[in-house]
Order: sequence, then structure tokens, then C-alpha cells
Amino acid sequence: MTTPSTRKPGTTTKRGKRSALTGPAALAALAGVVSAAVVLAVAELAGAFFSSRATPLVALGSTFIDFTPPWLKDFAIATFGTNDKAALFVGMGLTILLLACVLGIVAYRKWFLGAAGVLVMGVVIVASVVTRAGVSPLDALPSLLGTLAGLLVLRSLIGKLWRLDETQSAPHDGGAAPVDRPATTRRAFFTATGITAAAAAVAATGGRLLGAARSNVAAARDALRLPAPAKPAPAVPAGVQSKTPGVTPWLTPNKDFYRIDTALSVPEVDVQSWELRVHGMVEQEVRLNFQDLLDAQLIESHVSLTCVSNPVGGNLAGNAKWLGMPIRDVLKMARPTAGADMVLSTSVDGFTASTPLEVLQDGRDAMLAIGMNGEALPLEHGYPVRMVVPGLYGFVSATKWVVDLEVTRFADNKAYWTERGWSERGPIKTMARVEVPKSFAKVPAGKVALGGTAWAQTRGISKVEVQIDDGPWTAAVLAAEASVVTWRQWSYEWEAAPGPHYIKVRATDGTGELQTDQRADPVPDGASGWQSIMVTVE
Repeated sequence: MTTPSTRKPGTTTKRGKRSALTGPAALAALAGVVSAAVVLAVAELAGAFFSSRATPLVALGSTFIDFTPPWLKDFAIATFGTNDKAALFVGMGLTILLLACVLGIVAYRKWFLGAAGVLVMGVVIVASVVTRAGVSPLDALPSLLGTLAGLLVLRSLIGKLWRLDETQSAPHDGGAAPVDRPATTRRAFFTATGITAAAAAVAATGGRLLGAARSNVAAARDALRLPAPAKPAPAVPAGVQSKTPGVTPWLTPNKDFYRIDTALSVPEVDVQSWELRVHGMVEQEVRLNFQDLLDAQLIESHVSLTCVSNPVGGNLAGNAKWLGMPIRDVLKMARPTAGADMVLSTSVDGFTASTPLEVLQDGRDAMLAIGMNGEALPLEHGYPVRMVVPGLYGFVSATKWVVDLEVTRFADNKAYWTERGWSERGPIKTMARVEVPKSFAKVPAGKVALGGTAWAQTRGISKVEVQIDDGPWTAAVLAAEASVVTWRQWSYEWEAAPGPHYIKVRATDGTGELQTDQRADPVPDGASGWQSIMVTVE
């Protein structure tokens, strides 16, 4: 005869001792992880029918970026470079994993607390979704469905654990061998979690495939044929490439061009519905569609871009041939009024940049770019339209997926990064870097080829000098200069003696001003200082 058990879930009898990996806390944590996977998978599947910014990971990650302090953003880029977004997703995944484990254990011990925790997380996700730019309230539906599905799965799996506890605490029948119900129940739990995890993986994969199939943006981009420019780029002179083997190509291929922006999910903008609004302190509001740009007097120009987060000697710089409509022509249509001194550009994902008005009206060929290196802009570089402004760091000028230009004043409006402690204006500083050999490289004694790149957009480079250890500064051989808005490469032949050596480089711009040796971090207006590397000559 048996008696009702009074044992609480989570306790064990001497017979019911379990290892840490199969104990109730571990199984509850596993239930939490599987339930979190269901939340994300169902939201991913449902999100295929909504905006790509409606999925939880993208919304949460974008919200995190919005609240990232400058020092942390700078640390992430300095540490991970163009892999900063991948690093963010990994960090988010680990955080979600930990929270899921905790919520699973809490739900096992106190269901209502665990359920409340899941609902709070759902509210956070929904809030992150609906506060994104260009997202409608209906875009919260995938997160709501995912949260509900995850809650139901968690309840089901936790219920199995409770039944497992009740079975394990049941007394034996008259001294007979114990009934093997615990193993069967545990097997049922693992079977349920396995099936659920597999279903979540299928749902997530299906959501991604379905989203890709429903999107025709990539196909439209591939089919786009760019018109010939009214003002083609000047011919690139011979000899722009450094003679030193291994120096980065003078023209950066699209696939190798650095990408630093705040978009975790690349916006997919339908070229047929794209529109640029020019408004604010203007006499005439202007609206342009993509066909208007195709029909405009387009210009073509080689321009080097640099990220403000680029450290001394860093690789967050690139040179490409851009095709687009001069922004000064757009502003002539709008006719800015007296007192305006800034244009606040806005991306489809809500990012903003503050560009001095006079820079967009002078002769430096700032443009609304639609082409890059002879083809339509790649999606990740701003398709269908982005801004390219020679001489300014990207955080105040290079707005991708641009949809709005507001003519205003610096005193009245703040851009995305200005609100986070960065400067209002971002003229690019003179910089030279050593690319060959790499720092800490080992090279043979004798003639060693050094080489690299220097830039001072809109001013040009007139001299690059190299210093070995504490020796004299010696002029390097400059490659040909295409224009003052592109970088310039250099080479130097060094007679190297055995031992450790330090190589330092500096540049002088086209106005005769020497690159400063004062070290400064990227925050708030770009890094500065002379790069120094160490090599060992054998």
C-alpha cells in the first residue's frame, strides 16, 4: 500500500540522488534554454512576413547599440574591427543562454515567478521592436507569438520535471523492486526537449529561408543598370599603386571595403518605393525618387573614406569609385534659408549624421551615391542610396540607406553619435600607416621593402617620411596621386641589420602641415599620432 507523497519538487531521496548534470536544476535550466530557442525561432518564422527589424535578436541588438556609451563602442571596434556585429551577437547569445537557464530554474521552483520573468523579457523585446525606426505596431506580433509559444513550451517541460519528481519520490511496493518509472519519465523529458529543439531549429531556418525568398531587393539590385555619368571620373594615373608587394590595393574591392554602421540587420529598401525628402530651413521642400536620381546629371569620383573609429595604423579606410548625384544640386532645388549651417541626414533605420552645410555646397563633389566601383551599391554599403562626402569621417557624413535631409542648425539638432559624446564636425586628420612588414614580423637582413598608405582627404599628401629606431627621418617614395580626395601610397627600401628595430612613419599634407605626433583616441573626433611598429631582423 502506498501513501501520498509530501515531498516538494527539487528535493531528493537517498535513492533519488542525481548528478549535477541530470539533477532537477540542470534539467530545469535545459528547459529554459529550449523554451528561449522556441521564442526566437517562432519570432524568426513569423518575422519573415514582417520587417527584418521585427525579430528579437535584431531589435534587442539595435537597442543595445543605441545605448552603447562611446568608450564601449570604440573598444568593440578596436577589438573586433568589422566583426563587431558578430561579436555583439555572440555576446547576446551567451546572455540569453544564461538568462534562459536562470528563468528555467526559477520556473521549476516557483512557476509564477518564472512565468513573470518570461513575460517581462517579452515586454522588453516588444518595446525594442516597436521603438525601431520604420517599424509599425504590427511588427511586434512575431515577438508576441514567440513569447507565447516559449511560455507554453516552458510550462510543458517544467510540468514533466514536476511529474518526474513525484515519480521518484513515490515509495516502493512492499519491498519489491522499484518500478522503473523515473527512467521512463526522464527519457520522456529528454525526448520532448530534443524534439522541441529540433522543431525550433527547423522553424528558425525556415524563417530565414522564407524571408530571403520573399525579398526581391537583392534581385532588383543585381538587375539595376547604372547610367553613364555626365561627369566621368578623371583617368587614374599610372603608378598609383605602391611598388612594395603586399600593400593594400589602391582601389578597394567592394567585398573588402570596411563596413561600420549601427544596422545589425542590413535594411532592405525597395527601390520602387524609395524617396528622399529634403526639408527644414529651405524655401522649397523637395522630394526625389530613385528614377529622379537616374535621370540627373550624375558625377563619378574616386574618393577615400575613413571611419572615425580607425585607430592609428588601423584598416578602417577604403578607396572606391563612386557614382551619384551632387548634393549641391539637390540643395539648389531646396534653397536653404539664412542661418542654416547643418544638414541632418537620416537613414531608413533611424541613424542620423550632422554634416556642415557649406561642405555639401562647395566643390568637393559630395554626392548621393548609387554606384560603387562600377556597379550598384552593395546592400551592406547603403543600397539604393547613400551619402559620400570627401574629407569628413563617416559618422558625420556617410549615411547609408539615406531617406531624409533636414536643413537645420547645429544649435538646434544633434546627430546620433553627437548625442553620445562625439564631435559635431568630423574633418579627417592626416594619417600614415605601415602595411609592409606587419608589426612583430621577422624579416631577413639586407634590403627590406617597406610600404603603406597615407591620406588627408581634400588636402592631399605631399610627403611621407620613415624613421628607423632613433635615426633621421627619411623621405619615402610616393606613388602617383590620383586626387586630393584619395589616399596616396608610398614605398621605402631599408638596409636592415640584424636585431630588433622600430619603424615609425609620418605624413605631410598638401598644405605643408605635418601630421601631429600627439596621440589621441578615436573619441571624440578621430585618432591621431605617428604609427610605430617593431620588427625583428634575422
